[in-house]
Amino acid sequence: MKDLFDKIYKDKGPLGKWAEQAEGYFVFPKLEGPISNRMKFRGKEVITWSINDYLGLANHPEVRKVDAEAAAEYGSAYPMGARMMSGHTDLHEKLQDELASFVHKQSAYLLNFGYQGMVSTIDALVSKQDVIVYDVDAHACIIDGVRLHLGQRFTYKHNDMESIEKNLKRATKIAEQTGGGILLISEGVFGMRGEQGKLKEIVELKKKYNFRLFVDDAHGFGTLGKTGAGAGEEQGVQDEIDVYFATFAKSLASTGAFIAGDKEIIDYLKYNLRSQMFAKSLQMQLVVGALKRLEILRTMPELKNKLWENVNALQNGLKDKGFDIGTTQSCVTPVYLKGSIPEAMALVKDLRENHGVFCSIVVYPVIPKGLILLRMIPTATHTLQDVEDTLEAFSAIRERLENGTYKRLSASVEAAMSNK
Repeated sequence: MKDLFDKIYKDKGPLGKWAEQAEGYFVFPKLEGPISNRMKFRGKEVITWSINDYLGLANHPEVRKVDAEAAAEYGSAYPMGARMMSGHTDLHEKLQDELASFVHKQSAYLLNFGYQGMVSTIDALVSKQDVIVYDVDAHACIIDGVRLHLGQRFTYKHNDMESIEKNLKRATKIAEQTGGGILLISEGVFGMRGEQGKLKEIVELKKKYNFRLFVDDAHGFGTLGKTGAGAGEEQGVQDEIDVYFATFAKSLASTGAFIAGDKEIIDYLKYNLRSQMFAKSLQMQLVVGALKRLEILRTMPELKNKLWENVNALQNGLKDKGFDIGTTQSCVTPVYLKGSIPEAMALVKDLRENHGVFCSIVVYPVIPKGLILLRMIPTATHTLQDVEDTLEAFSAIRERLENGTYKRLSASVEAAMSNK
């Protein structure tokens, strides 16, 4: 019999094998200073395009004031216990009511964490007789939730309506045999590509197939739609989303999440979400802070307007310079380049050290081999000068990538890895 840890010693995984070269710089980097458009990385100021603080609320003076006052009044423990036992308060209810109203739903329920909440919501919505149909590019929290499902599940090609319908037909046949139902899961905005899920087209399929729609709108909440209610509002189908999910970790610049939908559905989930039934309640200072952030979303549309001014300046500037940003329909701004992982390391180091630009790097296995994805998140705190400086930097790194500079610089890293 093998030692359980044998596989760990022999195979560090597709990302872990790069730890010696990457940790502390390319992965697990340490940004310092107040969360903003410019922060410190290894003692140097950099333009930060890796912070999901879309509306700039992380260091908004009104938000900081309320956070501090709530922490002073309640501490970091209150309320103690799970919501069902001793962790329920009027302010938790108030926040839920205001969130439901904001996203145009009857009811909402707070979740301690987005990832945990998504996994648990999927688990609560389906039984082994049911069938799940979901996008192949779904976020890891959705994939992990689906993994818990004891019944059938099918992936469809990313945003491919023909594939969606094909899998709905398969799911329908199975559900008719098992006596179950169908849950279709999409994202409102896909966090890597920046594309919106085809919610309007998916909703149209409800006329032909009997399924319920669950939407993860982490990147759409607060950024899309006339009022900021998200991708469903943007596409005019918010009413047709059966269970709506969003996190506080993006537009609200905090910790926590929520689900929203018809009251009867949310009441059922409230009594069946294991991650909430058996976990401590969301701390009061986070609840009070979220109420303030939500108030700002409602009353200060200029923040979303400034966000989109920066988004449009960055994305149009990149396209004008011939960069491939895919088919993003959101604030998420991917830049696709061709190169190896060692070349990507050399490129990003040049970008950070010599141009003062910090953005996230995504490589295989998250995206296909031979591609480098530089993922940028514009925020309301960025300036047009930040955009101009970044466009100049990107032009410089593309030239070095194409003329082989990074390939030469990365040769030693590539050789070291090939010998392992």
